[in-house]
Amino acid sequence: MKEDFLHYVWQHQYFDKTQLVTEDGQSLTIMRPGFRHTDAGPDFPNARLQLGEVEWNGAVEIHLKASDWYRHQHQQDPKYDQVILHVVHTADQPVYRTDGSLVPVLELTSRLPAGLLLAYKRLLEQQNEPALPCGALLGQVSELTRTLMLDRVLLERVEQKADLITALYETLGQDWEATTWHALAAAFGFQKNSEPLSRLAKALPLSILRRHRHDVRQLAALVFGQAGFLVEQENTSHDLYIRDLQQEFAFLRHKYNLAGTGLALHDWNFLRLRPANFPTVRLAQLVGLLHARPTLFDALFTAVDVPALEQFFTTPVPEYWLNHYRPGKPGKVPALGRSSVHLLITNVVVPLRVAYARHIGSADLVEASVALLEQLPAEHNHITDLYDALGFRHRTAADSQALLALHRGYCTPRRCLHCSIGSRLVQPKLVTR
Repeated sequence: MKEDFLHYVWQHQYFDKTQLVTEDGQSLTIMRPGFRHTDAGPDFPNARLQLGEVEWNGAVEIHLKASDWYRHQHQQDPKYDQVILHVVHTADQPVYRTDGSLVPVLELTSRLPAGLLLAYKRLLEQQNEPALPCGALLGQVSELTRTLMLDRVLLERVEQKADLITALYETLGQDWEATTWHALAAAFGFQKNSEPLSRLAKALPLSILRRHRHDVRQLAALVFGQAGFLVEQENTSHDLYIRDLQQEFAFLRHKYNLAGTGLALHDWNFLRLRPANFPTVRLAQLVGLLHARPTLFDALFTAVDVPALEQFFTTPVPEYWLNHYRPGKPGKVPALGRSSVHLLITNVVVPLRVAYARHIGSADLVEASVALLEQLPAEHNHITDLYDALGFRHRTAADSQALLALHRGYCTPRRCLHCSIGSRLVQPKLVTR
């Protein structure tokens, strides 16, 4: 048994509550069980109980064994002095607060419904399933329950991404334009090069780029120079374009005191990437975007739907990079693909809009931003394939994002009792059918 199970039991009050008595002999009436708390401190603050003749307001702490109170060092933590009831599966010893006062203990061992325990054990037996631990039991859960859970985790995923945007906004001095630049730069790394591109955005402030947005040559010199691709190399010694960028970057580096602030060639990942995904190709696409869209943030909000956003990302790159994958190495380069644009909308545009909508207090803009995911085709990868095989809906990017959130936030860490699907499988009403 896991502690999460007792959290679930207490939260939903799925135990026999007739003639409740604590281990020290006090009668117990539960007037309010409290609210589940996941940060540091007691598990269920804001509980209201009657112990004997006295009514108490405080917190409830949950453990498998009463002795876990000492194993977790709660007897030394003043935060736990507010605990008015210790709920355990096994009351193996009395526990005390920092001032030495006894904490009332309620043991649940004999009060758990047999059907609830059976359903919980059956769920645990499915823990080796590759996707959903409860995959073999899904037939017992309605389509409505699945749909509601996917709706919930989709919003959780978008909110988490929006939180990162908000944190970035605060770090950058509450500048939405700079926030957009940093978020887009990192996203153009498409996982393999997200980290170095994020560092490049820090090494190349938007305040500098703004001054040169109308000169694509200077933009390219700044971006490729700070990225470390304009160093002397054997295959570029006779490349006139690269030589020109080197000279321009030498001037701009001195002008803006950029020496020692950029990246090096070894910071970038080329291994196991198709040439169209090389970081040099992505940098060229960023140069084209910066040149064609003088105001990134405003332009993204002017685009009201997916076709308009696709147009936003459809910008010409410097001519040299139409025919070169790397400096001095020719080859025909395709434009930024539609699937890549859709990933940028999913991972940058939607969270950025949600973060801004929360900032200005616009619930309508939040809803409209999340709805963009319904206009995008579904993503397909090894994770979504697992859920496809289990019969989950998968038609749009909203579905894909929800499945990824379900997998990473609930199924992989086996947080089954925090999930509506797993919770439904162990509900007493379902068990007794």
